[in-house]
This record gives sequence, structure tokens and C-alpha cells, in this order.
Amino acid sequence: MEIQRRDVIDGLGKGLQIIEAFDEDHPRLTASEAAERVGITRTAARRYLLSLVHFGYALSDGKRFWLSPRVLRLGQSYLNAGRMPRLVQPFLQRLSAECQENFNFSVLDGHEVVYVVRSNNPRMISIGFQVGARLPAHVVTPGLAILSTMSDAWLEEWIKNHEFSAFTPNSVSTPAEFLRSVHAARALGFWVTEQQFTMGLRGIAMAVKDRKGNCLGAIGTTLPMQPLTREESIDRMVPRLSDVVQLLREIL
Repeated sequence: MEIQRRDVIDGLGKGLQIIEAFDEDHPRLTASEAAERVGITRTAARRYLLSLVHFGYALSDGKRFWLSPRVLRLGQSYLNAGRMPRLVQPFLQRLSAECQENFNFSVLDGHEVVYVVRSNNPRMISIGFQVGARLPAHVVTPGLAILSTMSDAWLEEWIKNHEFSAFTPNSVSTPAEFLRSVHAARALGFWVTEQQFTMGLRGIAMAVKDRKGNCLGAIGTTLPMQPLTREESIDRMVPRLSDVVQLLREIL
């Protein structure tokens, strides 16, 4: 959809940027700090922050500001209104019951993978990432699975703006290494990562496409490195992932 510039409300965009300025490293911000992170004046940042307080999306002690739980409604609206989360959930439950592991459905948001659906089995030990988690795409398995479906030209532009941070000694940390992994994932039709983001864990994921071949996300699971070997994990998980991905493609 092409949007005309005259139809865009800049203030709404800046307000959302203010919300996004808060993160794990910046849980509380002054107006000056928020202004610096967003790239606006202190006066403008203070007005946005006060507006967030007024509408219940932020709290303040008069100097610093922090987000309130009401902000969670914004993400919950996507989960409640989005067709994909509702559609994928029963398939994840089926995989979970068959494999006795937890499964996630993830999407690519810029340079991060966002986990938007997770199988729910209280009898299982919780391994992996919860709904709402955002992680750098180059070090998590769904990221490689999704990115392997993109064209080489698209990947070239994506790589130019991506920060290849290392989280473990095994992390992919260079564009060349990343591209080799993407091309390998493209050839395999799935991907496996081992100890890229967290030591002791292995991830397996496969891209989910619609009938036109457009990638909508990826289904994956996180497993301990033991007792199964890499090959045993692939033999156990990939056929089941493939079956579910094919079923989803037929109805998307």
C-alpha cells in the first residue's frame, strides 16, 4: 500500500518512538535522555512523555519517566487481532504434543526476530523464548530460516545496516559468515544453530510460506545440546516441522 506523505501524522510516529526509547538498558528516562535517543528537542520529548503519563502509558516521579503496564495493550492488540497467531497456535500445540518440546512461531521485524506465538504445555520445562521476546536475527534460528527466503539483493541491503554482535564464542559475527549460513539454510530448507545466543542450547527452525511463496515467519524449537546429537535432533524434528509447514501453506 502506497501512503501519501500528507496523510502521515508525524506526532504519532514520534510518540511511538518515545515508547520504543525505553528498553532493558534504559528502563527510566529523563526528558533530556528521551530527546537524545529519539532525536528531538527536550521540550518536545517532555510533552510526549507527559502525554503518555496523561493517557496511562507511562509513570513519572517528576523527573524520570518509565512505562506503565498499559503499554502491553499495544502488543496484545496484535496478538488478539492478528490472524496468524490464532491460526498457528493449534499447530504448535500439535507439535508440542507429538515431540514433547516447546515450539514458537516468530516473525522478522527489521533486524530482530519477534516471538509471537508459543506452544503451551505446563508439564514441560520452559526452554527457549517467551512471547514478545525480541532478539537479533543473525543469532537465532528463526532469523536465518526467514532470511534464507529473501533475495540476494534484499539481503545485501539488510546486511549493510545490521550490527553483527557476538553473544557467545559461537555467534555468527561477520557478514561473510552470516551469508554462508543463509545460503546453506536456503539449500536445506531449514536451519540449525548451536550455542549462538545461549550456551548449551540448539535451535531448529523452518520458514512458513503462503501459497504464493511469501515468507510469513518461522516455526522453531529450542533444545538442550544433550542428550541428542545434531543429526538426531534433525531427524526427530525436521520431518514434523515440514509436515506442519506444508499444512499451513495450504490454508494461508
